[in-house]
Amino acid sequence: MFEYAPAPESRSVVRLQPAYGLFVGGEFVDPTDGDSFTSINPASEEVLAEVAAGGVGDVDRAVRAARTAYDRVWGPMPGRDRAKYLFRIARLIQERSRELAVLESLDNGKPIKESRDVDLPLVAAHFFYYAGWADKLDHAGFGPGPRPLGVAAQIIPWNFPLLMLAWKIAPALATGNTVVLKPAETTSLTALLFAEICQQADLPAGVVNIVTGAGDTGRALVEHHDVDKVAFTGSTEVGKAIARAVAGTDTKLTLELGGKAANIVFDDAPVDQAVEGIVNGIFFNQGHVCCAGSRLLLQESVADQVLASLKRRMAQLRVGDPLDKNTDIGAINSAAQLARIRELADAGTAEGAQRWSPPCELPDRGFWFAPTIFTGVTQAHRIAREEIFGPVLSVLTFRTPAEAVEKANNTPYGLSAGVWTEKGSRMLWLADRLRAGVVWANTFNKFDPTSPFGGYQESGYGREGGRHGLEAYLNV
Repeated sequence: MFEYAPAPESRSVVRLQPAYGLFVGGEFVDPTDGDSFTSINPASEEVLAEVAAGGVGDVDRAVRAARTAYDRVWGPMPGRDRAKYLFRIARLIQERSRELAVLESLDNGKPIKESRDVDLPLVAAHFFYYAGWADKLDHAGFGPGPRPLGVAAQIIPWNFPLLMLAWKIAPALATGNTVVLKPAETTSLTALLFAEICQQADLPAGVVNIVTGAGDTGRALVEHHDVDKVAFTGSTEVGKAIARAVAGTDTKLTLELGGKAANIVFDDAPVDQAVEGIVNGIFFNQGHVCCAGSRLLLQESVADQVLASLKRRMAQLRVGDPLDKNTDIGAINSAAQLARIRELADAGTAEGAQRWSPPCELPDRGFWFAPTIFTGVTQAHRIAREEIFGPVLSVLTFRTPAEAVEKANNTPYGLSAGVWTEKGSRMLWLADRLRAGVVWANTFNKFDPTSPFGGYQESGYGREGGRHGLEAYLNV
């Protein structure tokens, strides 16, 4: 057996401040009526920084700054000039990508090779892509003279802090809107570093405002009377509450919520390739992925073969320090999320499913959960119905394509799905029948800024990415 020597990424590239304020009107300011909270490293429980928690008055100050910037500067600015700022931001993200990647792994717990090789390239790519659209909105297919909405309130989750920021801010700015963004309270630090990049790019004051805080801060932002658009990515429960809050108003809303994706493997699938896709589908980012392939549907004739290969592959996964370049699975983002994963995994055992994890030594400090699969799962099990948002895979079987579709669609969610087969006709047949916003064929978790992403049913509505992502920020 080959042993991997530690290959830690240096933390020296990141200069953490002891405390961070809010970013309002182009400057970092102290909260006027808020408090503060502690941001910690989930891999070690080390305190990273104190972060301001914005109150109602702080949210109002940020929205007023965004409105002023929209009315006086950003809204009237020609698209070609807005594009220059977006291109500048994209280049600065590339220049500071190592710093951003290390900070993302410190604050979030994800492996450095994911933040470095997946997240940061996509972040820059989204700004580059939407910079190209800024002066071409008349040709985006939404009719002549599409207009921006105004002030966009954007609330993002903790699983992809910087990437979700890019998904929200880039199209909003390209279409002429200004932004008030609230990052998740457990992962605010890269958003605040992005605020520094906005300053470095000489972005006009008030175009981007970042108000950190928890649920009360987000609620104040959603309910503000001068917000024209709300964009939220997060849990279905919170998404429903936001939809109720804006019901009956003129505020436009897009929601990207939870998922319980089916990853379907047929008997003619290339097993080794499918196993890599299964692992990527559920263990990437510790399973903290709304479109994670958390339900594995195996055709009965190959179920034993695929499971044996999957277990061999899982035994090679390395769990540990997120800053080690060899690490495959990092830390769970918070103690609360770890408790949720443990609760649902214990429910799977109590309801009769068979639990298996590869031998792995978990660190003594921090929040950790070993990669886990459950076999003998039925549609009635909680682990097959509820979003776990962790490295836990439920395995079910099927006999016919029609049964696979029926089981895959037996969920209140509809965000994504995967199909593994050598037959192109079968891929298209299933894609037509699966109720999911994204269907991957012989791959999983592949993203591109030119491609739209979003769901149906309790996975939300609206699309982010691609030309479709412009529509959410335009009066059309």
